[in-house]
Amino acid sequence: MSGTGLRYRLSRPRHHRPARRRRALWPVGRAGWPRLPRLPRTRRGQRRAVQVAMVACVLGLVPSTWTHAVADSRVRTIANVPSRDVAVVFGAGLRSGRPTPYLAHRLDAAAELYRTGKVRVLLVTGDNSREEYDEPDAMRTYLVERGVPDGRIVSDYAGFDSWDSCVRARKIFGVERAVLVTQGFHVRRAVALCEAAGVASYGVGVTERHDLTWYYGEIRELFASGKGAAEAVLRPDPTFLGPRETGVTRALEADEADGTAGADATAGTAGTAGTDKANAVDGAG
Repeated sequence: MSGTGLRYRLSRPRHHRPARRRRALWPVGRAGWPRLPRLPRTRRGQRRAVQVAMVACVLGLVPSTWTHAVADSRVRTIANVPSRDVAVVFGAGLRSGRPTPYLAHRLDAAAELYRTGKVRVLLVTGDNSREEYDEPDAMRTYLVERGVPDGRIVSDYAGFDSWDSCVRARKIFGVERAVLVTQGFHVRRAVALCEAAGVASYGVGVTERHDLTWYYGEIRELFASGKGAAEAVLRPDPTFLGPRETGVTRALEADEADGTAGADATAGTAGTAGTDKANAVDGAG
């Protein structure tokens, strides 16, 4: 009988415990959508929740307030921006290998700065992390098509974000003063970052119509300002630093040489005209 009981116990199916359900990281409702946390029921809890929300809002706005405080007085228009040797044009994406409309507007403003003599050299900075994606070369092509001499354009192929572009402009290309060209919603952060990187800057904010892209840019800046404030305080190295480059210096020297040659040619023409006039007077006499 004991043997039978043993066989019964061995052959009896084991009782399996149901699998333990893992607690979700976020409460999920019946339809599978995340369920919002319940608001505190007590007056004290509600007051605490309001205080936490207010502190979060204030902390979120501090970086944006910082960019405005630093850069508001240094944002100008093409007409009234002070003259500088160099303008830095920030990349803003490509579409089928050509500048996006926002980037094209930045380049149009930079070309106008060059044509009006506000700047002598354009430093185009953008992303070339992939072989098939080359912002600086697309920017150069666009500017040359609009009359800017190729020799007055310098390319920075490692301007992966605003901070990288500012640091590289100072440390790699030796730019100490510049006009920054970008959209209005980005220009204050660009000025604040370049000032922190050691580039004394004025910004020209390109005006855009308030479309979906503009609103996205405005909202994005609220978050990007926090990243920018951290970069200005911590001052990290850019993604790629590399050796010092002399492109900006050589472009300025070439511009100066062309200006000297032009002035000499003008002076020579005026001198020749004066001599011819004097000879004509002597001949008449």
